[in-house]
Amino acid sequence: MNDAFFNDFIHAQNPIYPRVINELTQGKKRTHWMWFIFPQIKGLGYSAMAQCFALENLTQAQAYLLHEVLGVRLQECAELLLLHSDKSALEIFGTPDHLKLHSSLTLFALAANKDSVFEPLLQQFFGGKYDVRTIDILEQ
Repeated sequence: MNDAFFNDFIHAQNPIYPRVINELTQGKKRTHWMWFIFPQIKGLGYSAMAQCFALENLTQAQAYLLHEVLGVRLQECAELLLLHSDKSALEIFGTPDHLKLHSSLTLFALAANKDSVFEPLLQQFFGGKYDVRTIDILEQ
């Protein structure tokens, strides 16, 4: 996998990662970091940030999960969401970031082992349903 591509994620995350952890611990996203913390499949977002941090396919998502920094951080952020079963994704992330979460969880649920944190999060926030647009893009 292209290390420079993943380095862009790390450089974007490093200065704000403690804030991300704080916001997720509190159960309320307040700043702008969704694109590079919970990335989506390419083709969903059209902003410059969405395009810059979109993942190309399942293989790239699997490499992201296995990355020694990014995979650990994604897992940590996802596990923090499990603490907020009393809130909806919309309450935590606002709109449209709750939709980005749905697509990101779908992508990583498909890329990860079946016992990953992503399936329980899909159940918790989205009734166990995958994001249809993510599936459509992956099937192309």
